[in-house]
Amino acid sequence: MTLSKVWVHAEVTPNGDVAPITLEILAKAREIADEVEVFFGGDGDAIAETVGAHGATKVLATGDLDGKLQGVHVAAALAAAIEGGDAPDAILAGTTYDGRDIAARLSVKLDKPVLTNNTDVEVDGDDIVVSTQIFGGTQIVKTKFAAGGPAIALFRPKSFAAEETGDGEADVEEIDVPDTGRAGEAKLLNRHVEETTGPKLDDAAVVVAGGRGLGEAEKYEMIEQLAKLTKGAPGASRAIVDAGWVPYSYQIGQTGKVVKPTVYIAAGISGATQHMVGMKGSKNIIAINKDPEAPILGIADLGIVGDVHKVLPKLIEALEAR
Repeated sequence: MTLSKVWVHAEVTPNGDVAPITLEILAKAREIADEVEVFFGGDGDAIAETVGAHGATKVLATGDLDGKLQGVHVAAALAAAIEGGDAPDAILAGTTYDGRDIAARLSVKLDKPVLTNNTDVEVDGDDIVVSTQIFGGTQIVKTKFAAGGPAIALFRPKSFAAEETGDGEADVEEIDVPDTGRAGEAKLLNRHVEETTGPKLDDAAVVVAGGRGLGEAEKYEMIEQLAKLTKGAPGASRAIVDAGWVPYSYQIGQTGKVVKPTVYIAAGISGATQHMVGMKGSKNIIAINKDPEAPILGIADLGIVGDVHKVLPKLIEALEAR
């Protein structure tokens, strides 16, 4: 059995492209619903072609918010539309800053619960059931929404694989934003986008991650060098982020980013459960650690028991010689 209609929150990257997490959730929404629409706090025409190619039939757009906060205005517009009789069976969004803000405000307005940080959703008869990883991903909890939706659920990045359908551009329908009071006066005045070179960590086909086993912050340069040689992206364990060696944007794990590259190289990372939640979906895992009992070696496709300070320079030397 499938749902009649699902709404998916559309997000865009700083350069205006539809965010990968939106396309991932759209792929799953097509599996569980007859009709998939997206809602967007911005100009619907800007995303209609992309989301249409991924199966959305309509974009419910507020129009340009002129820097005003997404959560306040989008949640108010959706609540008004639902109260006016246009209610979907489920509302799906990413576990992102804007996704959580919109869902929280919508939850209050509709008096409906929100289930966050999920990795899957299914329709079981008349029930909508979401799956959530707990205890560092070692256990899965399935939770059923009570009848009388809409069900509001948020999902972790990389939970689903984005896939185009070849469909045409989605229709655009502007939705009214009711008066939001003083909360609607807040505006985003400036946005800092961290400068990066090479592929983004979230999207890279190769990820090279370093951990405490590197010994000192200066040794992280080997991780960046290896990532550059493999046309990959550098990442890190929480331990060295907390130590201040690299920015938080490099962190992979339960409290960082989730990556699913073709090749994941873990250097000097023991494999704490919270770290493995963020990378165990990688197709090929290569681990370098001097401790033969390190947990990371237990899930590695190729495990190298050795000192990263000897292995990495040799690997870098071999790649440079190619």
